[in-house]
Amino acid sequence: MEISFIERTLKTAGLLALVILIFGSFYYGFRPTISVFTGLIWGMVNLYFLSLLIRATLRPDNVDKITALFLLFVKIPLLYLTGYFMMTSSFFNPILLLIGFSLLLLVIVLKAAGRAVLNLDSLSGKERQGTVHGA
Repeated sequence: MEISFIERTLKTAGLLALVILIFGSFYYGFRPTISVFTGLIWGMVNLYFLSLLIRATLRPDNVDKITALFLLFVKIPLLYLTGYFMMTSSFFNPILLLIGFSLLLLVIVLKAAGRAVLNLDSLSGKERQGTVHGA
């Protein structure tokens, strides 16, 4: 897997979040839709900061210790504290928040399955030019 897989996953999940916000508000009402939307956005932010932490710590040259410690001790606890307050809030439905958070995992699985079906990871650079890009 390339590192751009996470970026493409975040873009696809963002597009899915907008579709859910538009159509869900019309069909299911604002509060249930905002719960699913917020869960999906929270999952996207979580994945983004997790990828930043992994990029800062797992590199062939020197580890970026300042960025890694900042992400580990400031960003990650604040993110999970925000998740706790969203789950205990009376505004958000906790089940719908978890559904929104789980939609990100579904996007990851479907994108990986699409790449496997199209054999995009096993092709060389010249063979890849004739195939569909950005699965």
